[in-house]
Amino acid sequence: MAQALVLLSLALLFSSTAAISDSSFILGHKKVSLSKLKSGAERVSVSIDVYNRGSATAYDVSLVDDNWSQDIFDLVSGNTSNSWERLDAGAVVSHSFILESKVKGMYHGAPAVIKFRIPSRAALQEAFSTPILPLDILAERPPEKKFEWRLLAKYGSLVSVLSIVGLFVYAVISPSKSSAGKASKKRR
Repeated sequence: MAQALVLLSLALLFSSTAAISDSSFILGHKKVSLSKLKSGAERVSVSIDVYNRGSATAYDVSLVDDNWSQDIFDLVSGNTSNSWERLDAGAVVSHSFILESKVKGMYHGAPAVIKFRIPSRAALQEAFSTPILPLDILAERPPEKKFEWRLLAKYGSLVSVLSIVGLFVYAVISPSKSSAGKASKKRR
């Protein structure tokens, strides 16, 4: 009886693993970038990548990201939703849209909702994208430090000459491994 129970549980385990491996596994990655406009507004660029990491095709894939409050954001271009007829195994699709805000403050966004159908199940499946970090709309940000090409042009040759001289001095001063090996063989 115990052997039959073990065999039955192993059969169930393998059949559930096989069923999982023959299905779609949908992931969504949501990215947001902010850019200030001269008009006193801030542009919010939203991009969502939808991946099918499963081994089967997903059908009737729909993406909805309608968590952007119309009191705070105006849609500038694109749509907050999109759909695709199918998403093959290993494939990725992207969707993006641009919003604009004139309201200052912190905004906490929610994940986008992805719905899809797989042939082995009658009900629509649901997945969520990654959430975004809180957005500080119209916040004062310090200017970004950019690489100073002027300094490279002015001091680059001096730094390279000093580096070469330093490497030469190090090579002359440090003992050679081959001569150290020969000295240890002579002592034996």
